Amino acid sequence: MCWVSPFAFMPESKDRRPMADLPKSMRAVILTGHGGFDKLQYCDDWPTPRPGPGEIIVKVGACGLNNTDINTRIGWYAKAVTQGITAESGRTGIAGTNAATGSWSSIPLSFPRIQGADVAGRIAAVGEGVDRARLGERVIVDPWLIGNGDPMNVANARYFGSECDGGFADYACVPAPNAIVLETMLSDAELATFPCALTTAENLVARTGLKPGETVIISGASGGVGSVAIQLCGLRGARVIAIASAAKADHLKDLGVAAIIDRNEPALSEAIQAAAGGPVDVVLDVVGGPMFAPLIDVLRQGGRYSSSGAIAGPDVRFDLRQLIYKDLQMTGATIVPPGTMTRLARLIERGHVRPLLAAAFPLKDLTQAQEAFLAKNHVGNIVVTMD
Repeated sequence: MCWVSPFAFMPESKDRRPMADLPKSMRAVILTGHGGFDKLQYCDDWPTPRPGPGEIIVKVGACGLNNTDINTRIGWYAKAVTQGITAESGRTGIAGTNAATGSWSSIPLSFPRIQGADVAGRIAAVGEGVDRARLGERVIVDPWLIGNGDPMNVANARYFGSECDGGFADYACVPAPNAIVLETMLSDAELATFPCALTTAENLVARTGLKPGETVIISGASGGVGSVAIQLCGLRGARVIAIASAAKADHLKDLGVAAIIDRNEPALSEAIQAAAGGPVDVVLDVVGGPMFAPLIDVLRQGGRYSSSGAIAGPDVRFDLRQLIYKDLQMTGATIVPPGTMTRLARLIERGHVRPLLAAAFPLKDLTQAQEAFLAKNHVGNIVVTMD
């Protein structure tokens, strides 16, 4: 039983039609505020969401874990935080974090919140204006809920499981266009490795305009984003050099990387240039921290750098002359353009990208799943299932 009354936070549904087959309550893991694992509460009596106009309810089969789940919970996005994410801070939270800026958008979150961006399952109910023929469709959820107007404006972009409830529950409510139909033999657990990692990786690569024959460096290559970025770069005909722990080299070789550099290599710039045969065209970085400067050093004249994460820390050493006199292009990659997930779903169906499912945990063991995620001993993605 959940220690807090969930019905106190359940808005009254405007849709009065009967919801056949939807139970009144469900299992869910609720985030009650920024902090440690104590802020995650498993409930077996949380109210099942009802769809409003233009919305659908997905019966969740599986939901993947991502850095954003940890970052949001511990309040790492707050501007006052300068440290990287460690297993310890992931367990206990970050002391003194500012709840008002603890989300990726710096817009305060409301609690309690159900996290989880990577949902795979079937449509269980539809709201007004949604074709009932969609009932039973097998779908994955596009986690970017883009509103009207400028899609790159934070005010128009919500993230599933952040600015609204997500998929660490039996049922989840999403706008109907964000439920992407898939025809595939992959399991729900395998499909749940894709939405966040695949859209983030595609956005990361696309911002650089990567071309066939170019050499690209990928930091954090064994993680969810890095491992799928390897595949997307390979599809573009690029030569990939991966940075990861030596213990994960064999897994990455199977993805087609040309060379692997140990992330603990003290002379990182030299090691990269030796593997690449000189300066490189593109850097894709999800690590930041002390690794940032060596990655900038190896870029050629006119090289491109794109980042979607800073798990080693947001504060970096940067010689501005590198940007100026090498004519570098540097981009951040967070908000994903509309339609990206729909396009990428076709790659999944055709087998052009494959899931890397490292482990699956039952929903009630979400804390243990996050412990495994923070240990960083895996390659690919960890998910929770509703079995």
